[in-house]
Amino acid sequence: MANADAPAVAGRYTVGSLHKALRLLDLVAAGPAEGLTVSELSRQLGASKSSTFALARTLLDFNYLRVIEPGTRYHLGLALVRLGDISASGLPLAAICQPVLHDLNARTGLTIRAAVNENGRPLFIERVDAPGAIRFHAPLGVPELPHVSSAGKAILASMSDRDVASVIAETGMPRRTPKTITTLQGLLDDLALVRSRGFAIDDEEDFEGVFCVGSAFFDHSGACSGSISATGIKRDLPEKAVVELGAHVRRAADSITHMLGGTPRVTHGQGASS
Repeated sequence: MANADAPAVAGRYTVGSLHKALRLLDLVAAGPAEGLTVSELSRQLGASKSSTFALARTLLDFNYLRVIEPGTRYHLGLALVRLGDISASGLPLAAICQPVLHDLNARTGLTIRAAVNENGRPLFIERVDAPGAIRFHAPLGVPELPHVSSAGKAILASMSDRDVASVIAETGMPRRTPKTITTLQGLLDDLALVRSRGFAIDDEEDFEGVFCVGSAFFDHSGACSGSISATGIKRDLPEKAVVELGAHVRRAADSITHMLGGTPRVTHGQGASS
């Protein structure tokens, strides 16, 4: 999008309301991490609060904006994530992932999510909930901490230790539960296991009582495009069951890799066979 610090000038054939709507999106994109209020947007747009609110709500209806409460602050919505994340085949990545997510959901009975690689952080773009009443708080379109989730660790495992350290220097390693890994060396040791077996594990590291397994997928250039994860309630799983679940998730990630024209990474661990 255009630089929000340099307002675009409406041309002869410009549609005024659309011009303002796109300008509003530019402002939100360039705004602070906590988002912008209607008052802040109207001041920067040079428009009334009522017209700014109408623009923002219209963009919200079409998912180009999303709202964070309290305070009603606006952030970019998932529709822009979907539009901006186009695979080599020309299809949105979320559309490519969806049948794989549904298949893995049917095989495991767990909540399945797909994330794109957002500078080393997982940004979830699609989700298929597990059957039944249990629903996990799993918002889409929001970058998450990489060191506490299986999806994040799967992405980090595709990077060099130096690049992992750079990502962690920006995100930090806050403790979420008693099991959260909070040292860089501890994380690097865990990522070495991820590379060996082909999948990452979040064993109650983000939320107590929640267990996740994730694996990365790669595009035609060999770069990690994102990851897929399976989430369920923590129970006493024997190692064999964890390896079996990891193999299911790994195969699903490899399927997405093939759809993207990539080649799955070769691993040597017990759970890496497909």
